[in-house]
Amino acid sequence: MDFARARLNMVEGQLRPNKVTDPRILAAMLDLPRELFLPAERRALAYLDEDIPLGGGRALIEPMVLARLVQAAEVEEGSRVLVVAAGAGYGAALLARLARSVVALEAPGEAVERLRAALAAIGVTGVRVVGGPVTEGWAAEAPYDAILIEGAVETVPEVILAQLVEGGRLVTVEASGRPGVLGVAVRLVRLAGTVTRLPLFDAGTPLLPEFRRKRGFVF
Repeated sequence: MDFARARLNMVEGQLRPNKVTDPRILAAMLDLPRELFLPAERRALAYLDEDIPLGGGRALIEPMVLARLVQAAEVEEGSRVLVVAAGAGYGAALLARLARSVVALEAPGEAVERLRAALAAIGVTGVRVVGGPVTEGWAAEAPYDAILIEGAVETVPEVILAQLVEGGRLVTVEASGRPGVLGVAVRLVRLAGTVTRLPLFDAGTPLLPEFRRKRGFVF
C-alpha cells in the first residue's frame, strides 16, 4: 500500500473539505505515519474515515474528528498540553508537532508501556509518557494550556478541568453512552473561575470506559 498517497488523500479528501484549515495541522498529518500506530496486520485501515478499535477501550480516532478537536484547542508553539487516554499515541505525536511540550497519560501497566514503545519506535520527541488513573488527569505537571481527552466521555471530571490555565481549552467528545446516538465534540474553556461549553460538531467517537457515569439503581 502507498501510505504516502493515502496520507495525501486523507488530507485532501477528509480534512480540507471538513473545516480543517490550520496549515500546521494539515502539514503534520500529511507527514506523520498514522499507519505505524497500528499493528502490522491493521495498517491498511489507518487512513479510513472512521474510528479503528485498538482494544482495551481505546481507538485510533477518525482523522477528521481528531484534527478538528486539535484545531479547536488552539495549540500554539509555546503551549503545554495534556493528552488523556492517549491510546496508541497518534494524538500525542500530532500535538508534539504543534506545542512546546506534551504529557501523554495512560492507565498504568501494559497500556502505558505500549504507548511509550510506540512513540519511541517512531522517534517522537517532546512527549512525556506517564501512567495513572486517566479520570484524574496529571496534576503533577499542571497547569496546561490545552487538554485533549482522546475519546468520548459522558462527563468531564472537575479534577481535570482544574488543571487548565486561566483561558485554557479542553477538547473532547461528549456522548450519552446510548447505542446509535451520536456524541458532540465540545470545547470547554476555563475563564474567571467558570467553565464555558461550546458545541462544535457531531461525532461518533467511541466512549472511553473510564468516563462512563456510574449508574444508580432504578426501582
